[in-house]
Amino acid sequence: MTDTSLSIAERIRAAAAAGTPLAILGGGSKAFYGGAVQGETLEVSAHRGIIDYEPRELVLTVRAGTPLADVEAALRAEHQMLPFEPPHFGGGATIGGTVATGLSGPRRPYTGAVRDFVLGARIVSGQGEDLSFGGRVIKNVAGYDVSRLMCGAMGTLGVLLDLSFKVLPQQAEEITLQFEMDEATAIRRFNEWAGQPLPLSATSWQDGIARVRLSGARAGVAAARGKLGGDLVADAAKYWLELRDQRAPFFSTAAPLWRLSVPSTTPPLEGAAPTLIEWGGALRWITGAQDAAALRQRVAGVGGHVTMFRGGDKSAGVFHPLDPVLARIHRNLKNAFDPKDVLNRGRMDSF
Repeated sequence: MTDTSLSIAERIRAAAAAGTPLAILGGGSKAFYGGAVQGETLEVSAHRGIIDYEPRELVLTVRAGTPLADVEAALRAEHQMLPFEPPHFGGGATIGGTVATGLSGPRRPYTGAVRDFVLGARIVSGQGEDLSFGGRVIKNVAGYDVSRLMCGAMGTLGVLLDLSFKVLPQQAEEITLQFEMDEATAIRRFNEWAGQPLPLSATSWQDGIARVRLSGARAGVAAARGKLGGDLVADAAKYWLELRDQRAPFFSTAAPLWRLSVPSTTPPLEGAAPTLIEWGGALRWITGAQDAAALRQRVAGVGGHVTMFRGGDKSAGVFHPLDPVLARIHRNLKNAFDPKDVLNRGRMDSF
């Protein structure tokens, strides 16, 4: 276990004094995500190690540079897991990068997002201040929950040092069923099933095939299988792992990849093929060249937003434009945590 917090804070204070931007680098597995970062590299992956893990309390505290694989291995040894099923996108993924990008995997709509399981965070601000927020229990916050604010902030508000999580037991039984159906039917069925007492833990649709993962007690999974029907998928764990880490054939193209977040009941979007659907219809991936402004306008019309997730011309902006009120909140937060704009300048469109 290694603590490099002092050197990180000193480096940031020096950069703030000189007005030199810093590009935060952990494992580098998600460096493709977001805008081009300006400045000198600030490596933080050496700040690593599990600080405290209490399986009986379902609480884990870990340094942000710890490899995600190491965290998951420690949890598996106790038959526990990170409930939000974080994507790795490569062997170098760190737990800090997971929180900074705020990305969750296939289980997200049925168990919760990254921010739902972050109990506390220790960070270094853009002024070199060592700050701690939250704690190690669920009800520990009075006022603004700053620890969860770090989820998806892309390192623009502070360098993550230590993180505390609520973890959950692994499920006793897990199976995947598949069905032949068109896109509109799959969206309707996913939403119907989500409204029933079924142990859903993941859903997907692509090329006429809908897949549903069931996780929970053996009796509950068996009863749900009998109710839903469908065909049992062999080697389903591999399928969901490849989907989580975007190693499935759908993602192998060099074409731009777009991430669409929409209300789950939104009908199929015309002209948005090829499409892969996750999260019961709420998350839709499309590939290929797109008019960014037109696509964002169309998706905003149904109450959603669009991210240019990977590839493409980022000059049009990676993230969906914020409305004026949200943009002002973002600017105020940035000014409070990093007034000299030292940290990850350019990573987010609004900063």
